[in-house]
Amino acid sequence: MNDQDEYAYLALQDNIKYCRLLKKVIRGKNRYFVQFALEGFPPKKRKQNFSKDENARVGLDIGTSTLAIASEKEVKLLELAEGLSVEERKKRILQRKLDRQRRANNPAKYNDDGTINKSNQEKWIQSENYKKTRKELAEMSRKMADQRKQAHNQLANHILSLGLDVRVETMNFKGLQAKAKKTEVSEKTGRFKRKKRFGKSLANRTPSMLLSIIDNKLKCFGLELKRIDTAKVKASQFEHFTQTYVKKKLSERWNHFEQGDVQRDLYSAFLIMNTKDNLGEIDVGRANKTWNQFFKQHEQEMERRKQLNKKQLSSIGL
Repeated sequence: MNDQDEYAYLALQDNIKYCRLLKKVIRGKNRYFVQFALEGFPPKKRKQNFSKDENARVGLDIGTSTLAIASEKEVKLLELAEGLSVEERKKRILQRKLDRQRRANNPAKYNDDGTINKSNQEKWIQSENYKKTRKELAEMSRKMADQRKQAHNQLANHILSLGLDVRVETMNFKGLQAKAKKTEVSEKTGRFKRKKRFGKSLANRTPSMLLSIIDNKLKCFGLELKRIDTAKVKASQFEHFTQTYVKKKLSERWNHFEQGDVQRDLYSAFLIMNTKDNLGEIDVGRANKTWNQFFKQHEQEMERRKQLNKKQLSSIGL
């Protein structure tokens, strides 16, 4: 331990509950680490600037790839783990290379249509180049996992700097990950629709991990992440001006009001921020009071996203 590491010094003042041995494969070599589990809560880092107001609200509308944030301080529409998009492309290239090598080494293990021949019980052949590619893929996956966790921790710290009353819709991520059971035909093309859903996005962006990190950080203050009742609130359908529910298609990314157009996810985050304490209703009076400030910040955020020199996700609507 570094003698100048004040955080480690303060953390080790608590009693050690138990130790565990962790094994990690780093750059193709086995590395072993001893991890201490300590009593109490971790000390606050100097760079952390968490809000001191337990009543300052933050509404989150989390998707498979994006996060909409609405608070009194700012409004943001962000991609989850945004910096990993380039690494994801490199990973896909390695995965395709690994598949080609596996097929070239084991032609008898595959049928003519490319599927695996289950009747062939011979041992799979693994060439040295195949093993090398597999190690490269494992190392890249490890690095991406570490970078993703670091990005989520930084985003969680930023969210808690806006307020400690954090509210989010309950999401069934496992359900979104599973393939669709119903077989449907597209009206436009006449072909069968793909049954794949959001498994790849959820694996790459890990929205559930972000929510777990936020919840763990809130527990240090004796608080917890507030999950609103999605079935009762219906934030994606409710319009607080008319107090009515308008069902929208997933492809509709904007709400059109007399007061102006609002991005769908940001408006949902705004409504979630303005839920009642029972977490089952929208507080329309509070929403009307905070609307002008929200709309001003919304316009600034959408202008910021338009100025970004990059391809936008289709779910953002730009």
